[in-house]
Amino acid sequence: MTIIIKNKETLLIDSFKFRCSVGKKGLSRSKKEGDLKTPKGIFDLGNIYYRQDRIEKPISKLKLIRIKKNMGWCDDPNSKEYNKLIKIKKNLKISYEKLFRRDNKYDLFILIKYNYDKIIKNKGSAIFLHLTKSYKSTKGCIAIKKKDFFILNKLINKKTKIKIG
Repeated sequence: MTIIIKNKETLLIDSFKFRCSVGKKGLSRSKKEGDLKTPKGIFDLGNIYYRQDRIEKPISKLKLIRIKKNMGWCDDPNSKEYNKLIKIKKNLKISYEKLFRRDNKYDLFILIKYNYDKIIKNKGSAIFLHLTKSYKSTKGCIAIKKKDFFILNKLINKKTKIKIG
């Protein structure tokens, strides 16, 4: 099973067609950190992360990780933790994406394994399939409505890939 991002606003999986949003500057084969582009290619999916205080624990074939207040995703190309899940500490001097947010974007998300196994500095980090309420363009992620996420979650497994572009 493959999730297909057909264009800037269409996600296909099985016989389902969902509206989605992508990076503000569209899709790109040459993604760079902070360029507001969604990377083109075929990628594996990682874990599902969820906010237990807002979302009931999803039933999934992917590994589930509960988001805690001190969790972040390093987007600092100068850090050895670049594009990795980190624990946020008081005097942390690196740039990161906070996972426990006030808005609902990261109440439920799946890691897209872009620039993940052999990490290249500045190639892009924290690429997720996350939630949206408005389909506003993202900083490089893919966003869908919560109800669509739950349908998609029932269809995917550890072998599912995502094809962007």
